[in-house]
Parts: sequence; structure tokens; C-alpha cells
Amino acid sequence: MANRIQRTFLSAALLCVVASLSPAVAFADARGDTSAREGSAREGAAATILTPQVERRRISESQIKGSNIEVGAFAGVISIEDFGSSAIYGARVAYHVSEDVFFEAAVAQARAGDTSFETLNPGVELLRGSERDFRYYDMSVGYNLLPGEAFVGGNRAYNTSFYLLGGAGSTRFAGDDNFTVSIGAGYRVILAKGLTVRLETRNHVFDLDVTGRNKTTQNLAWTLGLGGYF
Repeated sequence: MANRIQRTFLSAALLCVVASLSPAVAFADARGDTSAREGSAREGAAATILTPQVERRRISESQIKGSNIEVGAFAGVISIEDFGSSAIYGARVAYHVSEDVFFEAAVAQARAGDTSFETLNPGVELLRGSERDFRYYDMSVGYNLLPGEAFVGGNRAYNTSFYLLGGAGSTRFAGDDNFTVSIGAGYRVILAKGLTVRLETRNHVFDLDVTGRNKTTQNLAWTLGLGGYF
């Protein structure tokens, strides 16, 4: 009798243990299946990722560097003190020591007009013939103060620079050679490799005695020039 009761008790306990283990086993199996599915999904996503093959363009930038020589011509208007405004034209050559500093030699010529005194007194001439020729030669040093870029539309950009100039030379006017100090500023645009355009203003200061007294004259010129460098 006792053996029968023991067997019955052990059978019931075994059933309870089996019943308690069955959910854990099922959960482990389900978790294993989920991990496997997630691993497969990650592998599939990794297989669909594309690695871009971008070919970089090589851009050749047009800019003036050290040891470059710049040669150009220019034309514009000059206001000769007491003699009105006249057309002026000339040529220049520059040597660029570095990207920032350059030395320049320039020569230009204009023809002076009549003074207000001559206009109010017909027949009176303060200057005659070649004395009205205004011709200067000067040597200057320039400094590129604000290098930058100018954009045209959305696809084009040009290297630019705002520069300052200062120098000295000689001005042939009124039959005399006059020591001249020149100061100015300009804006340079590099249109293409080897090609530049410059907008410039420059003041030529010298002493002159034409109207009866010696005075310091201010002769301001505005010019537009085209040049090349190599």
C-alpha cells in the first residue's frame, strides 16, 4: 500500500516539473527563432547597401603666383587740375614677387584741355602746342590687400583681388619734367588662365607753375585695362 502511494506522489511531482519546464523551453525556442530572423534581416540589409564610386574632378585654378610677369594696356579718363578732363591711355608691366606683392612700371599719355581762364578770355593761351601733352612714367609697388572670388551665376567663379599702389616717377607737362608721387587702388579679375582685367584709380601729385604761382596739383585718373600674365 505504501509503495503505491509513493509511486502516485512521485508521478504527480514529475508531471508538475515537466509542466513548469515546457513554457521556458518554448520561449527559448521562440527567442532563438526571432534572433535568427533578425540576423538574416541584417545580413540582407547589409547586402543591399551600395558603396558610391565618386570620381573627383581635378580643377586647375587660374591665379597669379610669385615670379609671374603681367603685361597690359589701359585707357580711361584723367582730370588734370585746372585743365579739365581728358582721355588717357598707356601700358604697364608688373613683376609679381609673391602672390601678395608686385612691382610695376607704367607709362601713359593725355592731352590737356583749356583752363577756365582761357575759356573766359578768348585768344589767351597759357600753354601752346606740345606743352599741353601730359605724359608720365612711374614705378610703383603694389600689395594685394583683399584676395577673393567673384561669382557669375551658379557655375562660374573668378579669382579677384583688391590692391593698393604707391610709387614715384616723372610727369612731362607744360614744357617741364616734374617729379611725381602716385598713389592709388585697383580691382583685378582673372578672367581665364593668363588673362586679367583691371579697374584702377590713381592720383598723380606734382608741383606746377602755370597760372602764375607754384602749387601742388592733384591729377586723378580712372582707367580700365586688359592684360596677360605668364
